[in-house]
Amino acid sequence: MRARAGDPPRTMAQKILAGRCPDPTLSGDVVQVKVDQIVLTRAPLRAVAEAREVGLKKTSAEVAIAYDIHCVTGAATTRTEQMQAASADMLAHGIVLARPGIGFPAPVHLERFASPARLCVTDDPRLAGVGGIGMLTFVVAPGLVGQALAQGSIVVRPPRSVQVLLSGRMRPFVCARDVALEFIRRGLGDAVARIEEAHQAPVVIEFAGPSARLLSVPERTVLASVAPQLGAAGALFISDERTEVFLRDQRRSKAHRALVPDPGAPCDEVLNVDLGAVDPLCMDETGAVRSVRDLSGKPVSQVLLGGDSGITLRDLFATATLLKSKRVPARVEFLVAIPSRQMLEVLASSGALGDLIATGARLVEPDARMMNGELYPPASSGLSARTHDLEPGMASPKPIVVASAETLAHAVANGEMGDPRSFKRPVRVTIPRALPTDDVLVVRDKKGSGDGAKKTSLVPVVPTPWKGPQTLDLIEGTASLSTTPSKPAAPLSTGFAVVCSTLDEVRELAGRAIELAPLLRAVIAPFIPSASVSFFSGLGIAALRIDAASIKSAKGQRTITLPAPAQWPDNSPTMISIGTQKVPFVWLARGQERAWATAGTARPAPRATRG
Repeated sequence: MRARAGDPPRTMAQKILAGRCPDPTLSGDVVQVKVDQIVLTRAPLRAVAEAREVGLKKTSAEVAIAYDIHCVTGAATTRTEQMQAASADMLAHGIVLARPGIGFPAPVHLERFASPARLCVTDDPRLAGVGGIGMLTFVVAPGLVGQALAQGSIVVRPPRSVQVLLSGRMRPFVCARDVALEFIRRGLGDAVARIEEAHQAPVVIEFAGPSARLLSVPERTVLASVAPQLGAAGALFISDERTEVFLRDQRRSKAHRALVPDPGAPCDEVLNVDLGAVDPLCMDETGAVRSVRDLSGKPVSQVLLGGDSGITLRDLFATATLLKSKRVPARVEFLVAIPSRQMLEVLASSGALGDLIATGARLVEPDARMMNGELYPPASSGLSARTHDLEPGMASPKPIVVASAETLAHAVANGEMGDPRSFKRPVRVTIPRALPTDDVLVVRDKKGSGDGAKKTSLVPVVPTPWKGPQTLDLIEGTASLSTTPSKPAAPLSTGFAVVCSTLDEVRELAGRAIELAPLLRAVIAPFIPSASVSFFSGLGIAALRIDAASIKSAKGQRTITLPAPAQWPDNSPTMISIGTQKVPFVWLARGQERAWATAGTARPAPRATRG
């Protein structure tokens, strides 16, 4: 995307949004922007129901797709059955369906649909990795996803940017997973939090520098996928000749657009990373990033290779080569979750998959519940070594170590953690250029065949508005909330508020907000990222800031009384009753976000139809 003469220098995120906004200067607390792609994974039926309430007929988005992310089913009614029952409705509205078994949403979308210099909205933070191709992704509430489906646009806060300049070359046995962990170790998340707190705006991480052009698109995707762990709203890589080659191999060369930041584009902070100085790293059980040598000798009971982030096709080939003629130790469970069906076919046709199976690997389904440990949880003894990122806010400590594929190959070969450089001879991998692109598990509406389908399977969403004062039960932290969707979140009927003392607890609530609403009516914390403020507001949940000292006043209290929304000033403290205490709060929602929280949904009023 080229800047027009006279335009101020812009970051990549600003370029994408300015081309889709009536106000290209992106002034104001919130702006209206046109959406190119829509990805539904966490609550697709809820989003489509919201869109139907707005008046959805057929979406105008370039791509609108719903991924069925549950592959492993039980005897009870499953989400897959619900998706199948609603398939005719969704196809009639122009929404493409991705069936179970196609792979994890992020890597599949990268291969088959993601395009540079586009704006994508989704309900899944794990889709951040598609920023590796140069597509900006925002996570929004179901009501806003419904607005995007029905009206083709959404309201967002203009983001700030952090630039990461890459230089040097990665050494043998160091891969993109290690570089992503280096960002965490270098405190990039702290920089994101500082900018968020100073400007109350989402932060996008933008990767550039001379070595950014040396990385393949899959490697770029691994680096972009760490954005949720860093607290960023999204991540973007430049789109260049490498991007064009990747799209050509996927038979989608027409989707390519160049994307680079303008010289002198305003960034709030710059981080320089020398790829040649990065060593094999891991994230240990406490969440700290350390050298793998620090964990050498620790026994491993489970190795989970694959998932939706942290691994490339090249890494899978390298692992198969390193483990050829080796056997899994008796006490180690070796699981392989191939990220996409395309990768599975390539590995199978090349013989690499057979090498992994001969080692003793078990192939497991690409089910999203694997990411949070609901499926294949770690054993009670020994470490569970994995390549994929953990869910943002995932409770810790757990006996889980996140590391590169080659580090995991060492764990499989030796039954314990260790430095992959002990293999001594580097692996040379050649990736096939001819890739299978048959979307056999993608269901599309054929020539409007779904137009006459009965639209009765989607349950309308009835929001719970907040008009006057309300008294809520007060819960300290997230530990008392249910950890399984099948159980009630809390034994409450009138609504509750949660006081969070850590950012991880805020992130955990953001990940479960759709499940907990409408009983969850307020989230209280010293710091809540602006992207989470918008997300909570879109579900009718008030995001309230309280200073760290005042949190002590909330301990032991059982109720909180919130005044009517009209009585809250903008960005100013309001004295609120917590039990018998009076504590200053700031409602963090801005502009339309307050209207969403008041209405209980972010969906706009239906458009009037002409008689």
